[in-house]
Amino acid sequence: MLSLDGLEMIAVLVVMGLFIKVLEQFGMFEPVGGEDSEEDDFELSTVCHRPESMDKLQEQTKFTKKELQVLYRGFKNDFVFGLSIILRGTINDRLSWAFNLYDLNKDGCITKEEMLDIMTSIYDMMGKYTYPNMQEDAPREHVESFFQKMDRNKDGVVTIEEFIESCKKDENIMQSMQLFDNVI
Repeated sequence: MLSLDGLEMIAVLVVMGLFIKVLEQFGMFEPVGGEDSEEDDFELSTVCHRPESMDKLQEQTKFTKKELQVLYRGFKNDFVFGLSIILRGTINDRLSWAFNLYDLNKDGCITKEEMLDIMTSIYDMMGKYTYPNMQEDAPREHVESFFQKMDRNKDGVVTIEEFIESCKKDENIMQSMQLFDNVI
C-alpha cells in the first residue's frame, strides 16, 4: 500500500497532469528546449483559443449561449489568476492558494469534512482500478494522517498558519511546490 508521501505525490501528479493538459490545449505549454527566438515570442503572443462551435457546446452541455460565455470568461480569468500564482508566486503565495482549495467554505479553517470531500474526489478521479488497489477507507485515513501532521494545536481544524508552517517543514511538499518554477 502507498504511504502518505506516495499518495501526496499521486495527488500532485494528477493535478500536474491536469494543468499540463489544459496548458497544452490552450497552446501555452511546449517542452522547454533550445534558444528563444523572435519567432517563438511572436507565436506565444498570438496564441488564442477559440472553443468549439457554440451550438455544439450548448447541445453537449445543456447550457445556454449566455451561460457558456459567462462560464468561459470566468474560467479564463480564474485559470490565469491561479496559474500566475502557481508559476510565478512565492512559496507563501502557492501555499495560501493550496490552502484555499481545501477551505471549501472560505472560513479560514480546513475541517475534516472539507478535507474528506477533497480526498474523496481525488480518489474518485484516480479510479477504482488503481494498482495497488485503494482501500475503501483510504480517503478517511489520508484525512486523519493530514490532521495529525497539520493540526498543531489539536483543535480539530487546520488554520492557514498551521498549514503553511507544517508545509514549510515537509521536504516532499516543498519539493512539489517547486515543480512549476520553470514551466513557462
